[in-house]
Amino acid sequence: MSLAMELGVCSWSLQPKDIDALLAHLVRLPVRAVQLHLDPLHRDAEGWRDTGAKLSNEGFRIASGMFTPIGEDYSTPATIRDTGGVVPDEHWRANLAAAEKDAQAAAALGIEIVSFHAGFIPHDPHDASRGVVADRLRQIADTFYDTAGCATLLETGQETAETLAEFLEELDHPHVSVNFDPANMLLYDMGDPIASLEHLLPWVQQVHIKDAQRPTEPGAWGTEVVVGTGEVDWSAFFGVLSGAGFAGGAMIEREAGDHRTADIETAAAHVLSITQEPIA
Repeated sequence: MSLAMELGVCSWSLQPKDIDALLAHLVRLPVRAVQLHLDPLHRDAEGWRDTGAKLSNEGFRIASGMFTPIGEDYSTPATIRDTGGVVPDEHWRANLAAAEKDAQAAAALGIEIVSFHAGFIPHDPHDASRGVVADRLRQIADTFYDTAGCATLLETGQETAETLAEFLEELDHPHVSVNFDPANMLLYDMGDPIASLEHLLPWVQQVHIKDAQRPTEPGAWGTEVVVGTGEVDWSAFFGVLSGAGFAGGAMIEREAGDHRTADIETAAAHVLSITQEPIA
């Protein structure tokens, strides 16, 4: 399979308390790229001092950044629907200010893309709240681009691929694209990951490597599992990316379990076993 992507890991998956703890995990992994959670860099400036230099000195490249809106509650699908992304009015001003701080960090580190969950986008194009989300997202995207020259990538899963594609077409923003996470489509039960990837391909700049099983009852979470043991058809997933000539980042994300470093190693091995197969 011909696929010239960059394999990396999401820093938050390793739950590091500071840059030195992150490096202690990274040196054990078969990757040389990282998607860096930017919020800790301004919330704990001392613990994350010299992050760029330390990563570079150990041979790691910062492939992208991640911004987390304030006040998100992932206890249940219902709570994140109410609290996620730029949707809540009570946190909007604070979230815009936090985005500016993250944009400044991205500029200092030379990061070119930053992903985040915008929140649940209403399916109905006539829903007034859809316009509010669009306006706020434009402000976030403009902040990252004007401050750091960054593109803003929307995480997938909190709406169907069809709804997100329609929204992106309406938004028509030159610096907003997609970070596609196949597991999120399963966790939120928002469609088939492969069909969704095909639908969103024109906007996909980065993908997350994460696996899951669908929820067993309506309104519940699906279950995140180790890559290769869930419902994502990884051969088909990488086949779609290969056919599209995808050359972006593939960042391994693990947000559950007590053995994350080992699980990430397993994920990397699974990805490489597929993407490094000889071309038939």
